[in-house]
Amino acid sequence: MRPADPNEPRVARVVAGARRSGLDIEPVTFENETRTAEQAANEIGCDVAAIVKSLVFQADGRALLFLVSGANRLDPRRAAAAAEVGAVAKADAALTKSATGFSIGGVPPFGHLNELPVIVDRDLLRFDEVWAAAGRPDTVFPIDPNELARAAGGRVAALKAE
Repeated sequence: MRPADPNEPRVARVVAGARRSGLDIEPVTFENETRTAEQAANEIGCDVAAIVKSLVFQADGRALLFLVSGANRLDPRRAAAAAEVGAVAKADAALTKSATGFSIGGVPPFGHLNELPVIVDRDLLRFDEVWAAAGRPDTVFPIDPNELARAAGGRVAALKAE
């Protein structure tokens, strides 16, 4: 891992989004892409459950962001209930990019092109530190999960599929 390039536009947008919420984050870049939670955990040397999966879903024509523990699979019924919608469906790559400004695998918790409703998996709160994407598939940053929820404007809910 090495410090991320602060001038890289996607990383800069995430850092600026964090600053707007009163956070100073320090993204790091891996030598290899980390498109899955398992790959990221292996690179960092942490529990896969401490990786934040940023999942974009859609409901009623709008995008929703779920920040889920890397060890969990999102339960669509719980997700819909937490978002107060009838049902959710996984967003495709085009909707993810247009809603957030980031590609799947690098979607951060904040710094998006558009304001999105955010729901945070309560299982992330059991850690002192979690790792979230910083705009690129090979770049992440550590953060206290309570600060993550606050900075993302997220509502905490049980999202894990049993």
